[in-house]
Amino acid sequence: MLSTSNTLVVETGKEPVASIIWAHGLGADKYDFESIIPMLDLPDSLPIRFIFPNAPIRPITVNGGMEMRGWYDIRSISINEKEDEEGVKESARTLAGLIEEQIRLGIPSSRIVLAGFSQGGAIALYQGLQHPQQLAGIIVLSSYLPLHNTLDEIVSEFVSSTPVFMGHGNQDPVVPVELGLFTRDLLLERRVDVQWTTYPMGHSVSADEISDLGKWLIELLGK
Repeated sequence: MLSTSNTLVVETGKEPVASIIWAHGLGADKYDFESIIPMLDLPDSLPIRFIFPNAPIRPITVNGGMEMRGWYDIRSISINEKEDEEGVKESARTLAGLIEEQIRLGIPSSRIVLAGFSQGGAIALYQGLQHPQQLAGIIVLSSYLPLHNTLDEIVSEFVSSTPVFMGHGNQDPVVPVELGLFTRDLLLERRVDVQWTTYPMGHSVSADEISDLGKWLIELLGK
């Protein structure tokens, strides 16, 4: 399967047995997390298809209206205030469409993981919690749940059977760790299986976090 101008596809082996749809953060692009694939140290016996979509280019209010790739607008320094509901829902539909594409290609929904960093993690979590089919899991890196007040309105019947990996820097100046903890607690209240770990870093990823994530994925998808 070939990549397109808006999506990068990387397969770690022939005939992938699972797919990971991975959304980048604000101002980045589809190439941002390609380099971590070998760092996950996945076994050859677990061939995975990684799908890295590009967010649309849009003006971002807190950046003076500068146009950049973003899954939704950020209208306040406090990122969970004055939320761009339309943008969040539009991007969630984009991920839902990518899930359906993978199903058409032969990967069942129960072998599909939604993943993302920062804004991308927010969209992955928002769509993952409401997706009407069983997903394998959700990866949320340095992120939070947008539109959290609507959670009980959208949450799917599969939420308690969809594991979530959450990693967050304890010195994050962009998405405060307190916002990640608030999201974690929302999920735990709804009996979501959350693996939460903080790392000594800012708004980034670390070698330890990637190692932990690789182990989590092997346990999740190696069954």
